[in-house]
Parts: sequence; structure tokens; C-alpha cells
Amino acid sequence: MQKNISLLGSTGSIGRNVLKVVRQYPGRFRIVGLAAGRNIALLRDQIEAFSPLAVSVATEKLAEELARMLPAGWSEKIFFGRAGNELVATIDQADTVVSAIVGAAGLLPTLAAIKAGKHIALANKETLVMAGDLVMGEARRHKVNILPVDSEHNAIFQALAAGRREDVHKIILTASGGPFRDKNERDLWDVTPEEALNHPNWSMGNKISIDSATLMNKGLEVIEARWLFDIDVEHIEVLVHPQSIVHSLVEYIDGSVIAQMGVPDMRIPITYALSWPERLKTGLARLNLPRCMDLSFQPPDFRKFPALKLAYHACKQGGTMPTVLNAANEVAVASFLDKKIRFPEISLVVAETLNRLSQKEIKDIETILEADLAARVQAESIIEALCIKFKQRTGQQYDTPDLPPGLNVKL
Repeated sequence: MQKNISLLGSTGSIGRNVLKVVRQYPGRFRIVGLAAGRNIALLRDQIEAFSPLAVSVATEKLAEELARMLPAGWSEKIFFGRAGNELVATIDQADTVVSAIVGAAGLLPTLAAIKAGKHIALANKETLVMAGDLVMGEARRHKVNILPVDSEHNAIFQALAAGRREDVHKIILTASGGPFRDKNERDLWDVTPEEALNHPNWSMGNKISIDSATLMNKGLEVIEARWLFDIDVEHIEVLVHPQSIVHSLVEYIDGSVIAQMGVPDMRIPITYALSWPERLKTGLARLNLPRCMDLSFQPPDFRKFPALKLAYHACKQGGTMPTVLNAANEVAVASFLDKKIRFPEISLVVAETLNRLSQKEIKDIETILEADLAARVQAESIIEALCIKFKQRTGQQYDTPDLPPGLNVKL
């Protein structure tokens, strides 16, 4: 049976890999909707290849530009902004929505798709970071499957098939450690955005690559796993596994540890999320076990990479604090990429934003959106203060930062 797919985030790294899978199995999958951001040149090529019924871009101006790039009649199928994303996510012909928009922007269209009864292949971890309880509740209410696309969560999903949920002792998320796992703590103050984007094992978009370098990506995955698998955060562990061969593990109460292994290629978890409960051939190189002689695991360095510690803290606090964490991180990462702040200051900005805002119980989606906005305002204010002495500060440690007055960072 053919699955009709709406793809949110079609021009990003995950989106492009999804389309590779669709090309490989044209009789199994059909693209009926595409939502992208600003890369309209690539989106045009995708439209010509897959002939979707509706597409969405970031702004009205981009929608007009895209219409001029396509044959006459296409303007009626092009939408934009939040409303456009939600239209693509809820189009009648779609039965599955791949949520691969990066960041908080993915929450509302994913939630709209769930309420419209669409099954979700989830690559946007922020959806569950910001609104896990609410989103999972809606999924249960509308009898919608949420299947993980992230390699780590997809691995856990597979490993959980080995036993009963009530027999799980803990889940273990693996992390490559990013490009700076062996770098001296002091030297992190001098890394450039270009260095941080150079991930050793995975090809990802800019924002996710920076999150991987700070280990915030793993922190967001901890929060996502808490909701996706309905497990207390105290039973979620992170281990640094530089080889990226074991994608995650589940430990059961009898001591059995079930691991999912494979070459580090996102097409494997994407294919499984789209084809589940079946498995399809990917055509990728097989894992060569004799060459996997050196598989190492070690606990993360919370001092050198405090973002992961902050994520655990926000998850334990609950309520709106994971939303605050995510929003502050998005603002800080953008500022680092713009070379306004330095690499360790990403975590400083997130920590101080968490300090300044109090936890609120989530009553509805409006509560989440208000917390998201408040965190962004605070993060921008903190970054502005940090920029005052940007050129004067060199090589500080987290325990002796030379911060402008008023910053009360607790790591």
C-alpha cells in the first residue's frame, strides 16, 4: 500500500534524505506536500521531481519568487509562513507527515498534523522538548503513531521490541561527542563556527551541527526520549561513543542490554520510520563487524559541555523550562554562527536565561508560545550584554567568567 507523505523541511538535511528514500521506492511512497524555508532553488527542483499538491515557503515574497520559477498555474499551490506549513501538514491526501523542520518552528504544524489524524515520522525533536505531554496526549487522543526518525530514538524504538516496556531499566543514548570531544576546555573559547560545523561522523544542517558540538543536541534528545518512550529522566543515560556505530541501547531489568548498530547514515532510520512495521532494503554498505574492533563508551564531561547538564536540569524542573532551554539555545546558536558570541557562551546564555525565568505549568499551547517568546527576549538581552566586552575577554573558564554586571550564571 502506497503512503502519501507531506514533508516538512524538505530542503534540509533530513528532508533531502527522505526524498532519496522516496526516489528509491516510488511505488511505496508518494510526496503530496512539501514545506521548505528559503532555499527556493532546491525546492523548485523538488517540485519538478515529485509534483506535490501543495508547497509552502517562509515568506510571501519567496512564494511570489517561486511562482515565477514554475510553469503557469503553480501560484495556486504555493503557500507561505505558519499557515502555509500547517496547510501542507494537514492536506487531506496525506496520511503520513515527516516533521523535519529545524527548531521551534516545527511544533505548530506537527501538532496540527496530529489533530488532523496524520501519522508522524518525527525528526523535529523540539516538538517534544517544548510540548511533550501535550503532543503525546493529542497523539493518543487521535490514535496517531509517532515514529522517531532521529537515529538514537529510532534505535531505542527498535531495541524496545525485545521486551516489555515495564521491564526496561534504562535507556542509553549514544553521542559521538562532536568535533571537540578531545579538545582542551580552555581552547573551546577560540573555536570558530566553521570548526564547530565540521562534524566527524554525520552530515547535518548548521543548527544541529552546533548543537552536536555543544552536546545540547543530546540534551534535547534526552527530553524527547522522556516523552516519546514515557520514561523518567532518571532512567535516561548518555554515553559518548565516538565511532557512531551503536546508535543507542536499552537495558532491561534482567541485565540484558539490547543495542541497535549500523553505519552512520540517516537513510536507515528514515526508511524504517516510513516503512514500519516492515523493513526495506536501503542499498547502503553493510556494517563491517570485523572492522569494528574499537568500540568505546565513556561518560560525558559535564564541565566541558554544560549544555547537556542544563538539559537534564530543565527536564527535571518540567513545565515550561524545557521550552525556555530550547528557545534560549536557538537564539544563542544563531548568535554564535553570526560570530557575536563565542562557543562556550552558548551555554552561558542558556544558563542565565533559565536563571531569569521561572517555571510555569503548561495549560495549553499558548503557555508554551509565551514561554518561548519570553526566553528569546531574555536571551537576546543577555547576548547584548555579553557583546559589550566581547573583544576584551580571552580564555576564561566557566568558574571565572568575566561577565558584565547583572549576569548570574549557575552551571
